[in-house]
Amino acid sequence: MAIIHRTTLEPTKLELLTDWLPSRPWYRGGPDAPVLTKSGGFRLEDPEGEVGIEFMVATDTSTPEPTAYLVPLTYRAAPLAGAGHALVGTTEHGVLGRRWVYDGCHDPVLVSGLLALIEGRAPAHAQSIDGALDPEVVRSYTGAPLIPDGRTPEPADDHAGTRIPAPHGTVLHIHRVPSPVPENPPLRPEGAIGHVARGWQDPQGTPLTAVLVSLHTS
Repeated sequence: MAIIHRTTLEPTKLELLTDWLPSRPWYRGGPDAPVLTKSGGFRLEDPEGEVGIEFMVATDTSTPEPTAYLVPLTYRAAPLAGAGHALVGTTEHGVLGRRWVYDGCHDPVLVSGLLALIEGRAPAHAQSIDGALDPEVVRSYTGAPLIPDGRTPEPADDHAGTRIPAPHGTVLHIHRVPSPVPENPPLRPEGAIGHVARGWQDPQGTPLTAVLVSLHTS
């Protein structure tokens, strides 16, 4: 089980994202740097206990209409081979030392964990509470077993979000800019064979909920 350390990060996750987000094709902000707040999310457990996995919802309040972004991140004690292009940045952890922070869509450990969550083989964990599961995460799946094939993820980013090829000709859609819906929990998107949904709060504390990830046949 991963341990959540109550300590410092220099720079913080949000500081790293402030520099990184504007470089993404799905970023909706203006010319000024984003002003970010952490609005919600959940964690997954690495079975090997080596990689931290977090799905963070960060809200940019620099524009008239705040925009929430879904940012899957992984935290490693050493660089991930061949993934320099996916590095968000490095940070100094008060207990663990230097950590390499990656866009998790490029990290095979996160993608395997996400498939396990969608299929129901692994639970979601609370973002900030040691050992606690997150009952607010909703998932579904109808299809063949999603056995990871061991390949390195090859995600593609565009204005709509990120798509990651997955086993059996499926494709993970990472909804980088989640669209809140009135249903709670949200319904599985039309045409999807699986999904993950969860709520978060806007800067005024209003609860919002949306599909964060969907799985489709290619």
